[in-house]
Amino acid sequence: MSDSSEQPGGKPLDDDAAMAAVPNDGRLMGLDYGTVRVGVAVSTPEQSIASPFDNYTRRGEKADARYLKEVVDENRIVGVVVGLPRHTGGEEGTKAAEARVFGKWVGEVTGRPVCYWDERFTSAVAEDYLRDAGVPWHRRKERLDMLAAQIMLQSFLDRRRHEAEQARESSPEA
Repeated sequence: MSDSSEQPGGKPLDDDAAMAAVPNDGRLMGLDYGTVRVGVAVSTPEQSIASPFDNYTRRGEKADARYLKEVVDENRIVGVVVGLPRHTGGEEGTKAAEARVFGKWVGEVTGRPVCYWDERFTSAVAEDYLRDAGVPWHRRKERLDMLAAQIMLQSFLDRRRHEAEQARESSPEA
């Protein structure tokens, strides 16, 4: 399920337009928003696989903008997916509102289209993966946010691929 999004310039988009605003080809960047750290993941150009990229410790608006622009430029990012932390029942709270403000800002500083994706339970799943892999706690903390960003971005990619497959199957053959 996609959520409303913002294009650079700040015009809100509905769910369908938000999905369409993020290109289907080229690398996407997934961001797990936090006030202290931001988990960063990047997809393959075919948008089939998301990989953890970085745990970025926020340093202020100018430094954060410089970092995001650098990641976008060096990795040829065509769109951004920001994790939207929803409550268990699906409703949005304060953190979701903060993530939306952050996403709008990311779109403005990078010039890339941004959409939001439900990130419920991604940190818990990431924590389970790291614990099950035997990663010690001090190392888990270093990797948690970028792994959560990877899980969120992979969910987005999988859903988009599934919807494209369904559309192909339901369209009449030429």
